[in-house]
Amino acid sequence: MLLNISRMIAGCLMVGFGLMAGAQQDSSSRPLRLIVPFSPGGGNDQMARLLAPKLGENLRQTVVVDNRPGAGTIIGTELLTRAAPDGYTMLMISTGFTSAPSLRKELPYDPIRDFVPLTRIAVTPAVLVVNASISARSVKELIALAKSRPGKLTYGSAGVGTQSHLSAELFKYMSGVDFLHVPYKGSSLVTVALLGGEVEVGFSDPASLRPHLASGKLVALAVTTGQRSSVFPQLPTIAEAGVPGYENSVWYGMALPAGTPSTIVRRIHEEFVKVLGDKDIKGRIEATGSQVMSESPQDFADFIKKEIAKWARVIKQAGIQPS
Repeated sequence: MLLNISRMIAGCLMVGFGLMAGAQQDSSSRPLRLIVPFSPGGGNDQMARLLAPKLGENLRQTVVVDNRPGAGTIIGTELLTRAAPDGYTMLMISTGFTSAPSLRKELPYDPIRDFVPLTRIAVTPAVLVVNASISARSVKELIALAKSRPGKLTYGSAGVGTQSHLSAELFKYMSGVDFLHVPYKGSSLVTVALLGGEVEVGFSDPASLRPHLASGKLVALAVTTGQRSSVFPQLPTIAEAGVPGYENSVWYGMALPAGTPSTIVRRIHEEFVKVLGDKDIKGRIEATGSQVMSESPQDFADFIKKEIAKWARVIKQAGIQPS
């Protein structure tokens, strides 16, 4: 099918594009490419590989997951900016997309100008957790304890600029407390440090916490998301528990190259909405403790702008120097 040139920018011409035609494609049909700027096996990769087959089934085209890790996601992310804006290439973006502008001295792309946000796919909470040896059993008690011992309570992170680091700095910024940061080389080492009492506070992945909470060695105080988690429904959000307005999560989303025609953006967005509404897909995402998202491209674009501004304030306040 030859797309009407008036529906494309810069006279872009496409043949046999099932996204627009919605028709059966033959075996020579060009596949869609989903770039994941992470190595295989991680959360972003798993999310992409969960969605790709169903998306391909609905579109009657092959969707190929293309892992392009490196330089803290910059290699894969920049790759999208060099792709033709024809709908054949998509990018999985996530939380670090909005903190990178403040953590990097230079980026080879503009996170606003060079991308068309499509939709968030899912959000995953972190859990504010403490070693059982400290007396705090609620967010308010933790804040009171920290204020009585400024700079004495320690928190562990998976490294400078990681989500666990920024979650804690956002908490400090909004609650007015002063924790001492102890960075580690990975989240598993943070868990070990929390269990051993090397650090007293952490923002951890829900899945890794269950056995340690059951043993009583760690105590969960709240979740970081705006809504309670299906994994820990008994836990309040941090906003509910004493820091109004606090919200942070690991999120996953999709983006297209800047200049992608609005007709194609709408068509791909519609297909993602269908995929995320599929009972099996939705159930598998929620089984991980994540909440399925489905928002308009404009809402996602507004969210990204707000997140970039939020992290710029927090990173400046924390004194984190761009690398």
